[in-house]
Amino acid sequence: MSLCKIQDSEIYNVIRNEIERQEFELQMIASENYASQAVMEVMGSVLTNKYAEGYPGKRYYGGCQFYDVVEELAIERAKLLFGADAVNVQSHSGAQANMAVFLGFLKPGDTVLGMALDHGGHLTHGSKVNFSGRIYNSVAYGVKKDTFLIDYEQIEELALKHKPKLIIAGWSAYPRDLDFKRFKKIATKSNSLLLADIAHPSGLIAAGLYSNPIPYCDFVTTTTHKTLRGPRGGMIMMKEEHAKIINSRVFPGTQGGPLMNMIAAKAVAFKEALEDSFKDYQKQVLINSRLLADILIKNEFQCITGGTDTHLVLLDLRESGLTGKEAEEALSEAGITTNKNAIPFDSQPPTIASGIRIGTPGITTRGMKEDEINQIANLITKVLKNHKNNNVLKSCKKEVNDLCSRFPIYSYLL
Repeated sequence: MSLCKIQDSEIYNVIRNEIERQEFELQMIASENYASQAVMEVMGSVLTNKYAEGYPGKRYYGGCQFYDVVEELAIERAKLLFGADAVNVQSHSGAQANMAVFLGFLKPGDTVLGMALDHGGHLTHGSKVNFSGRIYNSVAYGVKKDTFLIDYEQIEELALKHKPKLIIAGWSAYPRDLDFKRFKKIATKSNSLLLADIAHPSGLIAAGLYSNPIPYCDFVTTTTHKTLRGPRGGMIMMKEEHAKIINSRVFPGTQGGPLMNMIAAKAVAFKEALEDSFKDYQKQVLINSRLLADILIKNEFQCITGGTDTHLVLLDLRESGLTGKEAEEALSEAGITTNKNAIPFDSQPPTIASGIRIGTPGITTRGMKEDEINQIANLITKVLKNHKNNNVLKSCKKEVNDLCSRFPIYSYLL
């Protein structure tokens, strides 16, 4: 950091400001977390200096003997963590992991059945603005209007009608567990391949606290930085019979040289996730998210599906008179970072939205438990019910800053 201060003071100052933001605000975006010091050290190591195109034992560059060890460690730890047959750890992101599956087993124009973006799905599950909906024929399933729970009957009906080449089980903003066994039965009936995108609940799955898709799915993709608490990146797990094709679609199909510093950091994160303390952490993530949902419901907010099985809570703000955009901005002013989010059957455009998505992984990493969740839930309530009162927002921000000071995360960098 001192060299950066000397050589590029502008970037140094930005980093300092961001450290302070993360340190003294509540980071409650469900897709974000705090990587460990060990993970960040490896991300910034000399491993960033090497090209290592190819795979262990089959590189296109010399001098990769230590990089083979790194990648093999990451693969073996991931297999052990999830019980997967085969793993590719080179994907730069979850989106590129999904792209590799599409390119490996689908042709342009083939039909894909995935969860609708506005019902909680992801861009790469068939959205018309994404490659998955532009290159392929996407059909979307959703949730029931009365319960907001996934409509498995609709999925089966659509699968039998459209005969998709690929069915995607996964979400970006759905607070409940998935029935992967039911998805498998549907995929078998429609003669479809099955992909589970577990980018959000992967840490919970690794800890045995969420249904495991590995026994039922042909492919399982994930990010490594959300509940897994590792570096930003992606990963593909698959049946051994699919490994050769998937590997070739990652490289050279969609990517060039792998980011070996990031793969090493993934290996470190997987080792951390294999420890008993990680399971305890994930249990607390769930305790915190469920308590947060319960308190917000008691405080007269509407929670999609009436609760959560995961690390996130999705609030429906339509009865509060707030839009998601207004709620996000008010909470941000009070030092609580969340994101506006569409809710099922939303009448607002995505840039406005009628909901907010709130996650507990980051604050749990800091060590916050039930007492702090009570305080945070009441702060969120106070902000949302007084979102135009600047004095209330300032008072809440001071309380947030005081709370964060008791649970330092990166203070050693300040």
